[in-house]
Parts: sequence; C-alpha cells; structure tokens
Amino acid sequence: MATDKSAPLWERLERPAPAPRQTLSAQRIASAAVAVADAEGLEAITMRRLATELSVAPMAPYRYVSGKDDLLELMVDHVYAGMRLPAGLGWRESLHALAMGTRELMLEHRWLAQLPPQTKLALTPSRMAVAEQTLTALDGLGLDPDTMMGIFRSVDAYVHGAMSHDSAVEAFMSAQSLSTNDELRTELAPLMAWHMRTGRYPTYQHYLRTATRKDDRQGQFDLGLNCLLDGIAARVTI
Repeated sequence: MATDKSAPLWERLERPAPAPRQTLSAQRIASAAVAVADAEGLEAITMRRLATELSVAPMAPYRYVSGKDDLLELMVDHVYAGMRLPAGLGWRESLHALAMGTRELMLEHRWLAQLPPQTKLALTPSRMAVAEQTLTALDGLGLDPDTMMGIFRSVDAYVHGAMSHDSAVEAFMSAQSLSTNDELRTELAPLMAWHMRTGRYPTYQHYLRTATRKDDRQGQFDLGLNCLLDGIAARVTI
C-alpha cells in the first residue's frame, strides 16, 4: 500500500499492495469500524479502538487511512456498496427505490445521519455508483443535465432531511431518558401548551387535536416522498 497521502483516498486504495499477503485490507477495516459505529455510535470510533478490534498494532490501519476522516469515508462507501437500484425500472420507480433504499440504509446505520459535513459530501465510489444509476434512469426523458441532477439531489436531500429529523428526535429522547412517543409528548407538553394558549397557531392546534398518524414515521415519509415525486412528474413530459 502506497504511503503518499497527498493523493485521494480512493486513488491510494486502488494501487497494488507491495506484498502478496496483507493482514489488513480496506474492506476489513471498514467492516470493523461499521460494526463499532452500529453498536456504539460514531463517538466510539477512534484509530486506537479500531486497531484493538482488528487485533493489530495501533499504527497498522494508517497504511490504509490517514486518520478518522478517511476512515469515515471508507465506512460510508462500505455500507453504500450493497445499495443498487433494480434494473429495468421507470424513472419514478427508480427514484422511489433510491429513496427507500437510502432510508433503509440510514435506519440500519443510524450514524449516517450524524456524519460531519465533509463526510456527508464525500464522493466515494459506491455513492458515485448510486448517483450514476439514478441519473441513467432519468436520461432520455428530454430533461437537461441540470434538471436531472436537481431531481436526484432533491430526492436524496428529502431522505437525508427526514432521517436527520428522526435522528434528532431519537437523540433528544435518549438524553431525556424517554422511551415512547407518549413520554416525549408529555415532556414537551408544557411548552406546547404555552404556544397554543397564545392563539397564534390555530392550524397547528387543529393538527394536534385531530391528527391520527402522528407516530407513523413510515407513513409520513411515504406521503412526503409521493408529493415530491408528483412534483417531479409535472416536469417530466414523456
């Protein structure tokens, strides 16, 4: 493994290893780090902890990654590697598959919603492959390239926004030792009651009194996604 750290992570990883056998590999490092993050969260990920999990010397992982930023990119690529859109779908079905696949990925790996900005924007091979598949599904519809990319980013942003909100709710509940949505509502009730007594939010108050699917996150997600896809459909003319 080359040690020139001025080159991008993915270029370095594609260079041939100097020896026929390696104790470590990028795949093994990523798998171990993902397992720790899935079980304990991103804050548990350190290079020393990683070396312990891999039963290698503390400096050994640095042959593949220069530090935690590289490691997070490797983890993101690892979990996205299994996400592929089914072949032969129409544009709407492809976008729906993109959204549902991304949501499932973020439910399985909760730390994806808590990544630092530089990692959220990381251009890893597996994420690029997903983008390529999505853009291919939109190609040939008479859309210009800017519109195609805008559609892809809109669906991707919708999923990440929805999941970031859910992640924030879960983090708040954990910090307050709340285990159910009813307990959450009880915790927020005094502040919400004050807002409602001001009389400034009658439509919101109507929602609070009459809504029947407040805890149906999947249903809320599906509704929002279909509204977004309906809007996209208005721009797709064939």
